[in-house]
Amino acid sequence: MAGKKKKPVKDNTIALNKKSRHDFLLGERFEAGLQLEGWEVKSLRENRVQMKDSYVMIMKGEAFLVGCLITPLKTSSTHIKPDPTRLRKLLLHRQELNKLIGAVERKGFTIVPTAMYWKHNRAKLEVSLAKGKQEHDKRATEKTRDWQRDKQRIMKNK
Repeated sequence: MAGKKKKPVKDNTIALNKKSRHDFLLGERFEAGLQLEGWEVKSLRENRVQMKDSYVMIMKGEAFLVGCLITPLKTSSTHIKPDPTRLRKLLLHRQELNKLIGAVERKGFTIVPTAMYWKHNRAKLEVSLAKGKQEHDKRATEKTRDWQRDKQRIMKNK
């Protein structure tokens, strides 16, 4: 048993959209594939992605990721002119797309990307149905989070 070594824990997360948790009340989550070009996959492997101001837009019955910045590597994109913020098609099942389209059009939801990660060597995007928070909602969330933190400190000291 002494000869066995533990494998290092590999984190499959590429990027998180922490701002989405602050600005929106997140609801149901969906896992979507991404239609990417070769240089984009290489950049994702180097974690050169930013999802801060990105969102999902529905056009002609298909979902597209808008505003996601994937910075190209200098070495992998010498023969092409990469567009770091191009529209990227999301690969979803028709039932999932219909559910998203219905929620956006009828109920006033927004589709927000929350995380990008690797699953079986494929890039996946987690999207959530979300409702926008107002300023007083954001303050209330911060207040409860601060209170929980203070409560933990008090319990630890006693």
